[in-house]
Amino acid sequence: MAKRNTYFEDEVIERKIDVKQFGRVLKYLVPYKKTFFLVLALMLISSIAAMVSPRILGLIIDQVVVNKDYRELFLCITGMGVLALLEIGVTFAHQRLMGTVGHKIIAQIRQDAFYKLQKLPFNYFDSKPDGKIVVRVTDYVNDLANFFTNYVLLFVIYIVKIVVATIFMLSLSPKLTLIVFATIIPMMFCVMMLRRSIRKLFGAHRAKISNRTAFIIESLMGEKIIKNYNRISTNEKIYEQVHDTSVRQWMRIVYRNELNTPIVDIFWNLGSLALYGIATYLISHGDPFITAGVVVMFNNYMTQFSGPLTQIAVIIQQLAQVSSNLEQVFDTIDYPVEIDSKAGSVELKHVSGKVDFNHVTFAYDEGVNILEDFDLHVVPGQTIALVGPTGAGKTTVINMLTRFYDVAEGSVTIDDVDVRDASLDSLRKEVGVLMQDPFIFKGSVIDNIRYGRMDATDEECIAAAKLIYADRFISKLPNGYHTVLEERGAGLSAGEKQLLSFARIILKNPSVVILDEATSSIDTETEALIKKAMDIVLKDKTAFMVAHRLSTIRNADKILYISNKGIAESGTHEELMAKKGLYYALN
Repeated sequence: MAKRNTYFEDEVIERKIDVKQFGRVLKYLVPYKKTFFLVLALMLISSIAAMVSPRILGLIIDQVVVNKDYRELFLCITGMGVLALLEIGVTFAHQRLMGTVGHKIIAQIRQDAFYKLQKLPFNYFDSKPDGKIVVRVTDYVNDLANFFTNYVLLFVIYIVKIVVATIFMLSLSPKLTLIVFATIIPMMFCVMMLRRSIRKLFGAHRAKISNRTAFIIESLMGEKIIKNYNRISTNEKIYEQVHDTSVRQWMRIVYRNELNTPIVDIFWNLGSLALYGIATYLISHGDPFITAGVVVMFNNYMTQFSGPLTQIAVIIQQLAQVSSNLEQVFDTIDYPVEIDSKAGSVELKHVSGKVDFNHVTFAYDEGVNILEDFDLHVVPGQTIALVGPTGAGKTTVINMLTRFYDVAEGSVTIDDVDVRDASLDSLRKEVGVLMQDPFIFKGSVIDNIRYGRMDATDEECIAAAKLIYADRFISKLPNGYHTVLEERGAGLSAGEKQLLSFARIILKNPSVVILDEATSSIDTETEALIKKAMDIVLKDKTAFMVAHRLSTIRNADKILYISNKGIAESGTHEELMAKKGLYYALN
């Protein structure tokens, strides 16, 4: 497992523009290629319309005003109005089309990222804070949405405008075109250097934002602990640290960004002076191709040429940032799903509950084995209890059985079928797990119970709740089984949440049941009632129980004391007590 990244460690520093990432985005564009080519055609029409208006203005200055032909003036003004309306209409059309396509592409990327998160192995979530994962599928994708619905369109528009403007300028005067290029190229060099420096700062700033988000989410999830241990002031100081680091980085970007306008203004004014000065010189020396109208046209074209170039520099900066975001998003989408159903996997059916751990070795971190040569053979219907010190590997044993993680060496089998060869759907159907910390989803009580089996009827859900005595507290809720619970079951006690999770497992009715500290949050009276129900539920089922409360495991068929990477002691409660060893010391 990779080293866990924290909110004090930057996830991204500086990244160069990765063309491959954008090549992947083009694949998402393929279904909309006809629309894209239509947008390109509309952009070309819009750009040409924008370039024709200065030509008409030049015509007015050089001919219409001189000839005092008001009819021709009216026609020119009308033509400029029509061109303006055409440009506005066509621009609106291609922006609407491209915006729609952009949002559809981002929706697909967002969907792919979310779907992948549902399949990713636990080691992916172990390697980074929840906040940094959330940032990838929210903030980063939102930035991508902004880029692909706005900046991509603008980038293409600016390229088309630059090409069209160059053609129009060359057709008027190659000499004045050279002046424009001599001004704009040095300006672009300076702007690009400035943007490059800003781009480096943006990469670091994005990392700081990710750190801050990770800390905020961790604080929200640990709110009760923070208050209980008087950590509010400490957390405020930590937040101040991660937030101020982000703000300082942002202000560096702001100060650097403010240099952009002076640079552009300096070169623009120099270019205008050079254009008017040289044009005046050429006119005074009888150049037939340079007129007052041509100079006015060139001044317009220089604006339409330099403006897009300046904005392209900004877009390239965004491009670098988006490239970094794309890499993070595609890193999630591309992360290997090592735990999945193989082709031709076996469907587990009519499972008897025979479970074998055959010389299993496993490590979360490479080189640090939790289990070594772990060997265990369970007959159908047997109840196995796992006890031992924290971190010894009790939960790891059941993680192997559920395929939350895969063994490094050896194998785990159910009814002689290697769990890696069984389909995940059938394995998870036949193996039910009750966690120490039950998760309650926002929704009605009955829908939370139905999570155990999505096709269950209301009557089956209610019957499961009654069997586990959850009906006692559910009946007291405002709308009973149809009471809508808040996120994570806010308002319910820890025991009530656990009762709902017990109802789920009863409804699911798996062949192998795993109880991972499942009764730790339940009071003694409720536990006694649940034990009666569980005796019925677990009848003829194979069960694994991880517990520190030894009263819950006294009647287990076999108790395993897990320590030192394997089974240190094994036997019934009476046998282990008679040994007066490690298990005896727990009592």
